[in-house]
Amino acid sequence: MNTIDLTPLYRNSIGFDRLASLIDSALRTDAMAPGYPPYNIEVLADNRYAITLAVAGFEQSELDITVEKGLLTVRGKKAKEEERKYLHQGIANRAFERKFNLADYVEVTGASLNNGLLTIDLVKEIPEAMKPRTIAINQVRDTSVIEHQQESVEEKAA
Repeated sequence: MNTIDLTPLYRNSIGFDRLASLIDSALRTDAMAPGYPPYNIEVLADNRYAITLAVAGFEQSELDITVEKGLLTVRGKKAKEEERKYLHQGIANRAFERKFNLADYVEVTGASLNNGLLTIDLVKEIPEAMKPRTIAINQVRDTSVIEHQQESVEEKAA
């Protein structure tokens, strides 16, 4: 298994601990992750995404979707079925667990199951305080002219 030395990142950066753990987790998970069930990650619009998993043979009640601390977990577990006798079994009905790391401000907005495809809708909603904003630049006035005008007014009043 390959490892990446993130020491240079830590020397000059503060607060990137989560990034380092995400990279480490991705490398570990990718090496061990089975290819079941297959999935797509689709960009629908600027801030909208969809994850679609091929879950043929699973019913809605056999699927579980949870989100906790930026980690989306999809689990599938088949209910006990009667014993069948197969000549060939190519459709995998085994239990599975898929995990997806979500970026900050990415929220799961819904899920649907249609024709054996489980689609999970995601939206990235950046809070107003985090959005870029334009700062007005005020014109600096020449204070010596203002002071001179105030002195003239004071002299006339005296």
